[in-house]
Amino acid sequence: MTELAERFKERFFGSEEHPYLTFERHVDKYLQPDHTLLDAGCGRTAPVLVKYLGRARRLIGVDLVDFPAPIDGVELLKNDLSAIPIEDGSVDIVMCRSVMEHVVDPLAVYSEMNRILRPKGYFIFLTGNFWDYAALAATIVPNRLHPWIVSKVQGRAPMDVFPTAYKTNTSAAVKKWASATGFQISSFQYLGQYPAYFMFNGFLFLVASAYEKLLRNSERLRFFRGWILVVLRKE
Repeated sequence: MTELAERFKERFFGSEEHPYLTFERHVDKYLQPDHTLLDAGCGRTAPVLVKYLGRARRLIGVDLVDFPAPIDGVELLKNDLSAIPIEDGSVDIVMCRSVMEHVVDPLAVYSEMNRILRPKGYFIFLTGNFWDYAALAATIVPNRLHPWIVSKVQGRAPMDVFPTAYKTNTSAAVKKWASATGFQISSFQYLGQYPAYFMFNGFLFLVASAYEKLLRNSERLRFFRGWILVVLRKE
């Protein structure tokens, strides 16, 4: 991250809501105090899920990673998302942030989310758009190189970089898997954000910012925005 890129970020994107916050607002919209909320792919410390402590009856975090320590008020399960050891129809909302791009078997994961949700429950996920330049680059570059590249560009620890698959990251793919597993699409949005992958260089960040602004201001080009936010409802 450079000081120049940081200044450009504040100037051009300072007042805009990050997709992460938009995602959380959608969860807030449907969440009730007596609900069970499950975070699919919650991460080692469940940073999103812990924001809901005291706001739901039961919180469950599921991930394949090793959890460094228990979290009071949160049930942590080390499991694949296609085989979660909880009862049928026991969850009101499943939320999932920046995980679906890693799913290799969408049919299995969508089916499992449907199984654990109560009737009229919601599966809300935010994931990268396949047609975003970062996703297209990720499909070209071998997965074995992703940890090194992301650690250099974003400073993320290699252990927290996972292989990408992008099998449910287009409108057509979401419609396909939702229809096949008994979900209705309540909403589907394309969202943009500042060009995070170019924070290491001020000039490149400026060029990428112009591109992002073009996408933001054109509905015809919305299909190339970086994120998709999906709300599915169990039929």
